[in-house]
Amino acid sequence: MWIQISSGKGPVECELAVSLFLKAFENECNKNQIKINIIDAVPGEISGNYKSVLLSLDCSEHQVIDNIKSGTVLWICKSPYRPNHKRKNWFINVDVFQIPDKLSFCEKDVRFESMRSSGPGGQNVNKVETAVRAIHLPTGLTATAREERSQYMNKKLALCRLSNLIREMNDSKFSVQKRNLWEQHNALERGNPIRIYKGKEFKIK
Repeated sequence: MWIQISSGKGPVECELAVSLFLKAFENECNKNQIKINIIDAVPGEISGNYKSVLLSLDCSEHQVIDNIKSGTVLWICKSPYRPNHKRKNWFINVDVFQIPDKLSFCEKDVRFESMRSSGPGGQNVNKVETAVRAIHLPTGLTATAREERSQYMNKKLALCRLSNLIREMNDSKFSVQKRNLWEQHNALERGNPIRIYKGKEFKIK
């Protein structure tokens, strides 16, 4: 799964809360033997803080972390940056997403078609079907190769090109998902927090 921790449009205290929550969440994942990776992070105004962090969790369906769901997190603490500030409630947002489907590339999903090549190369090119078209059956993506004199080499080349096309499609889907996550960065809702932390020690209530 993916998890986005966001300060929304909150002040520097909210950005600090994102950083503190990230550390607490990393410790929680380590205790549950869940691998966590930072996919993307937007730094805050103060060094070490974050406006937003996107995480990837490598866990099985049997590994569960308490109360990890989409919602608001409340941090109750006097501002460490503005001592005279009356506000003590700082909100951040946690969004849980399923990882976007990633196309897998397997040669058994590819159908090959032989074609007669064209262009320079002499009689071998004109008379023998050395060109190859590779068709990825799940998506319909195709790639062709005709540069080599042997069908075997053209098959290898077509497979490489098809693999690149699928990787580009995966990258495109990943970018769209990240853009959707960023659009939710400003959709912070206050109230009914899923978790409450207190004090500079960021202890869960």
